[in-house]
Amino acid sequence: MSTPELHPETWVDRYADYLFQYAVTRVSDGELARDLVQETFMAGLQSAPNFKGQAAERTWLVAILKRKVIDHYRKSNTRKGRAEVRISYSPDSDLEGNWLEQTAADPESVRENDALETGELGLAIQECLEKLPEQQARVFSMKTIRGMSTEDICNELNIKPSNLWVIIHRARTALMGCLNATWFS
Repeated sequence: MSTPELHPETWVDRYADYLFQYAVTRVSDGELARDLVQETFMAGLQSAPNFKGQAAERTWLVAILKRKVIDHYRKSNTRKGRAEVRISYSPDSDLEGNWLEQTAADPESVRENDALETGELGLAIQECLEKLPEQQARVFSMKTIRGMSTEDICNELNIKPSNLWVIIHRARTALMGCLNATWFS
């Protein structure tokens, strides 16, 4: 198995526009968005030795940027900041489901430069997983944490793929509700 590689020399050309658009839609301030993207690149460089390659390079950078946006709002401690935290982790968004799955599968990828918070979040996710109905927790763990294929899970549990995705959706929704109540509040 080869060591995953990052290519920071290409980040600005490949990802700056995408990350800027992502940030500016969340902070409504172009200058602040540029600063957050720059901070994201710096944090990515600092965290590069810890990159495991379990997410695509862009996905990894977006995860870092999400934390930068949330940190910005937490520091300002505004009503909008509290709303942004809830919106960023809404169970109704496909992208946010990916964040949850990345965090469950690789908690360090979310914010590798803050091991304490990452560890606490990992524990919060584990506690929330334990509150799920047994089948939801099992399917979510098999798909997300263990990385099993849809076909293998369906064969092992004798369920159809459509049922699998309903279970995963319900697990995501329940996990995000639990995390919003216990971690993000």
